[in-house]
This record gives sequence, C-alpha cells and structure tokens, in this order.
Amino acid sequence: MAGTRRRGGAGRGRPTLEEVAARAGVGRGTVSRVINGSPRVSDHTRAAVEQAVAELGYVPNRVARALAAGSADAVALVIPEPETRLFAEPYFSDIIRGVGAELAEADLQLLLTLVRTPKERQRFADYLAGNRVDGVLVVSVHIDDPLPDLLERLEMPAVLSGRRSARETVAYVDADNTGGAGAAVAHLAARGRRTIATIAGPSDMYVASCRLEGYRAALDAADLPFDPRLAEVADFTEEGGRRAMRALLDRCPALDAVFAASDVMAAGARQVLREAGRRVPDDVALVGFDDSAVARHMDPPLTSVRQPTEEMGRAMVRVLLEQIDDQRGRGRRPAGWARERARLVLPTELVCRASS
Repeated sequence: MAGTRRRGGAGRGRPTLEEVAARAGVGRGTVSRVINGSPRVSDHTRAAVEQAVAELGYVPNRVARALAAGSADAVALVIPEPETRLFAEPYFSDIIRGVGAELAEADLQLLLTLVRTPKERQRFADYLAGNRVDGVLVVSVHIDDPLPDLLERLEMPAVLSGRRSARETVAYVDADNTGGAGAAVAHLAARGRRTIATIAGPSDMYVASCRLEGYRAALDAADLPFDPRLAEVADFTEEGGRRAMRALLDRCPALDAVFAASDVMAAGARQVLREAGRRVPDDVALVGFDDSAVARHMDPPLTSVRQPTEEMGRAMVRVLLEQIDDQRGRGRRPAGWARERARLVLPTELVCRASS
C-alpha cells in the first residue's frame, strides 16, 4: 500500500546490521559499537543509529552479540543432589526463584543442571570448557565435593550457596547457621525444656556441622549437658527425619524437645511423635530450620529459624556478576583472586509458632 513503510529494508525478512548502517549513513562497525553500548561514538551518530534501528525494527542477534563480546549470556545453577530432593524441599525452589529473578533483571539465561556422579561432573566440565556459560552457581555443597576446585582450575567465576568448610576459598553466600540453631535451642530452654534432642543434617555438609555447633553452644549457655544419645544424624529428607525421631525415642523416651536442622526433617519427626502418642508441644516441643511453607502448613504450625533463602539466591547472582565483570575487565585472573572473593553471611531469625 502506498505510503506504508516496509520494515526490514526491502521487506525480505529480518533487517540486517548492514541495512541499519546504510539507513544511518555510517559503517557497520559504528552500528555494532552503538548496539553494544560503546562510549566511542558521538551523540549525533548514536542518535542516527538508534533512529535507524527503530525505523527498521532491527533486533540484535543475541547469540552473535554474546560471541562477539566473548560471553555466553548464560549462568549455570548446579545442584549436586538427586531429583527427589530438588522437588521435595522448598529450599531449592526458593533459591531458584531468587536466582531466576536476579538473572532476569540482568537479561541473562539460567541453565539448571544436576551433577550427581563423576560421569555427570566430567560432562559438565566439558560443557564449561566450551565457553557455554559465563559463570556457575553451586547449591548444597558437600565437604568432599570436587566441583568448586574444578571451577577454580578452569578460572570460571563461581559462587557457592553455603560452604564446604570454614576455610572455603570460593566465593559464597551463606546464612548464619550457627546463630540460628543457637537461637532455636535457647528458645526451647527458655520454655523450660531440659531434655532437648536434635536431628542434625549429614556430617559431610558444613551447614549441618554449623547447626549442630549452634545446638551444643546453646545447651552450654543454658547449663544443660550435651548428651550424644540426644543427637541423631539424618539426610535433610522427611524420611530421614522419621528414622531419626524413632531412634531418639528408642534411646531417650523422656525427651521433651527436638530441634530439627530442617523443616522437612521436622515434618518427618512430627509424624513419628504423633504415631507414638506424643503431643506437640505439650509433651514434646518441636523447632525446625528454614521457615519454609512446610513450617507454616504443619499441624500445629512449626516454630522455625528463617533464613532468607530467596535473597541468598539473588545475592549469589550479584556476587557472580561482579566476578564476571572483574574477569572481563582484567583478562586473566590475577594471583590471589580467589581469596579476594566475597564471603557473605546473611542473618537468620527465629519465627515462633504453636509447635514450641
């Protein structure tokens, strides 16, 4: 129809960089610099290119731009756990929500991957070697997990959710696990409970060691002796909580309180207590950790230590993006780079409900 502008130059599909350059009266390289935000372009030229882009409806090729900039415009979120834990525990969904929201604001793609075996780890290493992601986030790290060391060897920007030990060399975002557990046990002691048991997390995870440390410190502060018979290790799953609670009741039937190192394990413990005819909180007070949806929906609602899980996911992305920008600006990573990375520990808060 006469008088109608045909988008895309001759109207033959998607407009090209060359067509934008011709309309703006500049070279192809100048258009590329404007699109990629280079400061080495005059205001007059930038305005002409932006007008040509708008008139033609030009959409930059994201992949080509990323390759030209030496980046993949993507971040990998690695969870070294089985699918059953990924979909059963609210902790993971909250982390993913926070990571996804922050990456979306940065206009980056999220690659979610499970790495559970040496074969899958090698496959992931090969994937990283192909420069397909700009950085890696790792959730639920175990003490002997070799993946963080692999990321350091590859000089890949990386951030952990939690730590492998107190001497962690990779950047991390964590919660105050020791303080949170201590607050939970101090709360139980203040309510007059004197035989306080704990369902601890797996011994190969530093987060579990910290929560157990907080439990023991709070007992000491309340002049209550630590009795190893009142501590049972589980695996952060509901079934693990059930098994641990049965073992604790068998050994110490007179216990009057339980601190579970996760809400999911507390839910399992609650089932066993009910089966054993123990009323919560009348006979046994119960406290969890995470303050997840599980805590709010239990009967009675569960007192729990709130950790800012979604904010932890967002903070991990912010730390990672700083690393990526730093690496691009310096070329190769300088000596001591890992020791300079961020170590963030976010505060926790005890949320009291009817279970205690």
